[in-house]
Amino acid sequence: MQPAPPKPHEPAPALPRLTTTVPREYVHRACLAEVFLTGCTQQSETRFALSGQWPRAHTFFQSADGTAHDPLLTAETFRQAGLFLAHAELGVPLGHHFVMWELAFTTNPDRLHIGPRPTDIELTATCTDITRRAGRATGFRMELSIRRDGQAIAAGGGRFTVIAPAVYHRLRGTHPTTDTHTPPGIPRQTMPPTAVGRARNTDVVLSPTNTPHRWLLTPDPTHPVLFDHTGDHHPGMVLLEATRQAACALVAPMTVTPSAITTVFHRYAELDQPCHIEATLAPPQEHHHVTVNVTGHQNDTLVFTSQLTGPLH
Repeated sequence: MQPAPPKPHEPAPALPRLTTTVPREYVHRACLAEVFLTGCTQQSETRFALSGQWPRAHTFFQSADGTAHDPLLTAETFRQAGLFLAHAELGVPLGHHFVMWELAFTTNPDRLHIGPRPTDIELTATCTDITRRAGRATGFRMELSIRRDGQAIAAGGGRFTVIAPAVYHRLRGTHPTTDTHTPPGIPRQTMPPTAVGRARNTDVVLSPTNTPHRWLLTPDPTHPVLFDHTGDHHPGMVLLEATRQAACALVAPMTVTPSAITTVFHRYAELDQPCHIEATLAPPQEHHHVTVNVTGHQNDTLVFTSQLTGPLH
């Protein structure tokens, strides 16, 4: 005797809502493992709630002893949030290019410990100063905050403009890309990792010069995180990493953990021109903390300015 078939009006059991990352193309990443956002809910026309997850072990974005998330992971998460919102919520088609003009974050390093499970995070993002053309955003600002287990751990924001592929090609079409370019005449005799707050030689992005507190930007163009995908200039995260490493080199043999970085990007950092990184001490904000001003120049032209604050160790 065969069982009776289910009645037509009986609905199938609801499937559980499963967690996955957002599409890697929306955050301009080639590797799925480098995507840190998992979802987004629109709360108003310009306000969004995003979710994400930071891994317990990361080859680059963690402290040298493996006990804490790197504060620069906050900046990378903010970068991904801006790109994702532009594509998923503000009408920017895939294939368009982004210019990041500003990026800033503050965080409490004491709240970035790595626990027994991956770190689930919640982000609140507000987009302002949105400019549009033909129904898509051409520029915007965003303000973000990150919570972990309901506790605020970081805040900051950035400013972006968007360039259509044809326009970008006219502007940048003749520039070399990371998969075809070998920097001519620029040595990669990098600083010792311990002198720049790093544990591995491959993560060092600075080479020494004969001038005190001045270095050459010489990242490994095959680095799997800093150069996750092909580009025709040094990514903004490379310049933020140069800021951190220059600050550490300036205060060596001590080191500094960034609790805040504010960066303004003035122009592209070209791959085929030497980029000099300089660091100077600013008046400290409080005891056992340091503030460092960092600049990058190519051909005596300012590329970026950055200010880093953090505790000394």
